[in-house]
Amino acid sequence: MPAPIFIEITEVEREEFHRLCRSGKTPVRLKERLSIVLLADEGLTNTEIAEHVPLSAHAIGRWRKRFSENGIEGIEKNLPRGLTRNGSKNASYAKLRQQIIDITTREKPEGQTHWSTRTLAAKLGINQMFVSRVWRENGLKPHLIKSFKVSNDPHFEEKLKDVVGLYMNPPENAAVFCVDEKSSIQALDRTQPGLPLKKGRAGTMTHDYKRNGTSTLFAALNVFSGEVIGECKQRHRHQEFLSFLKTVEKQTPKELGLHVIVDNYSTHKHKKVKNWLKRNKRVTLHFIPTSSSWLNLVERFFGLITDKAIRRGVFTSVKDLEDKLMSFINIHNINPKPFVWTKSVGIILEKVSRARDSLI
Repeated sequence: MPAPIFIEITEVEREEFHRLCRSGKTPVRLKERLSIVLLADEGLTNTEIAEHVPLSAHAIGRWRKRFSENGIEGIEKNLPRGLTRNGSKNASYAKLRQQIIDITTREKPEGQTHWSTRTLAAKLGINQMFVSRVWRENGLKPHLIKSFKVSNDPHFEEKLKDVVGLYMNPPENAAVFCVDEKSSIQALDRTQPGLPLKKGRAGTMTHDYKRNGTSTLFAALNVFSGEVIGECKQRHRHQEFLSFLKTVEKQTPKELGLHVIVDNYSTHKHKKVKNWLKRNKRVTLHFIPTSSSWLNLVERFFGLITDKAIRRGVFTSVKDLEDKLMSFINIHNINPKPFVWTKSVGIILEKVSRARDSLI
């Protein structure tokens, strides 16, 4: 049997390793390996260390060698057997890492949409923890996917400049509102009462529910103050939109111009809406580019009310739903905080250009 590899650590390392061994947050396997290093530092052989650690002398020798070659990093995680970071097989290690990256980003497992650490490890005949480490170090997350849509609006840049200009360089003596509808909000009641949150247990609610109808929330977000004007309606036709637009106009001081940012929903461009705008010159609609809902700040408020009032809400009727939505808006308006737009037109155009180039 070859002589055990000589291990000598500094006093600082010795104190740190003892601290890690005492910590309840240190993984058990790492504690075992640190114990090997500490006992080897005291001059014990692999066989003698095996009397204190539940590993074979052969396994102890392997971890002893990895620490000698790579330090603490060599024993923190499992590497594929025979590979080290800085040893003679470093080239093989780098080649395997690159192979994992290439397969993850360019291939798919047969009959599946994406790799898992286990499926990729099985394909390559290696430890899944090594695959996990390579993914983590390179920011690869095959199990996640994000949605996107690049606008094909031929007037994208023109509309972008118009809307961002209102956010970042608004006209004087004017109020700017972001307006939209959150349609088909369901008044869902649960079939059984849920259990409340308590220490060691999350709140609960049944997976099934009773449908009690739907409602549409019309909301106008004041870009400068953060206040919201809201109304609930049963439908979202041009009649309801025009009625809400009149409500916003009435609640805006007469001495101010009124600029309203909306999306390209057909009801916003209805003939009766256009005729009303011709008679009310102080109101101007500004249309965001198609497929660019992220440009309308009221969507940020819709995300807030969905998270705080709708998703986990229990509603016994449509009226109950509408009352709770309006209650949320009223509480929000007591201490409103505006959503501040920070991205310039140039930054946005550069990002959109990169997205379009990547789709070619």
